[in-house]
Amino acid sequence: MVDDARFEDADEGPLRLRALDDEDLRVIATLAQDAVFPISEMTFDRKRRRFALLVNRFRWEDRPAKRAPERVQSVLVIEDALSVRSQGVDREDKDIVLSLLSVDWTPGEDGTGTVTLVLAGDGAIEVGVEALEVTLSDVTRPYLAPSGKAPDHPE
Repeated sequence: MVDDARFEDADEGPLRLRALDDEDLRVIATLAQDAVFPISEMTFDRKRRRFALLVNRFRWEDRPAKRAPERVQSVLVIEDALSVRSQGVDREDKDIVLSLLSVDWTPGEDGTGTVTLVLAGDGAIEVGVEALEVTLSDVTRPYLAPSGKAPDHPE
């Protein structure tokens, strides 16, 4: 006798998401919330018009499983990047670790706009784009969160 496949039997694959509109970006923002990254893992390639971060993302999608909290290394890429500005970020301090609170979209004219990475401690990174295209891709296997706890936000 052959049993039907069950959802619980599936292997979790790496997350690979692309946002082309505000609704899609909200999904990525939710999954990237509380990601941490050293400032050295932030790059802007002007020639390729790409801004990228290598982050240690908390696996929010895994929380209902009642397992120990996990993180995974992920790449957050903003395509069609024309400019990058930061506020409240000391780019000279190469040892600083930043914490991502949200990813916001402010539309401009003719499809242009700004993707804002809001950071803990009142910092922000603004990426001016020709069009909205953001990807989030897991690049390692999940690992136990070093703190052993999920991030907690006061309400």
